[in-house]
Amino acid sequence: MAKAEASKSFLLRLDRATMEMVEAWAAQEFRSVNGQIQWIIADALRRHGRTKGRRIAKSDPEEGE
Repeated sequence: MAKAEASKSFLLRLDRATMEMVEAWAAQEFRSVNGQIQWIIADALRRHGRTKGRRIAKSDPEEGE
């Protein structure tokens, strides 16, 4: 069995309107809010070329990128 990838926890404060938008977006894509935030961050890192030489774990294994 493969070892689970270590993850770090941290507190994130969002204003109510932003949180509601993230919750709605997550529901539309059948993800948890946590999974959606992980996907948003990973996507931003990829789009801005910050992942060169680093592996970014996908929060959605069925996503076809």
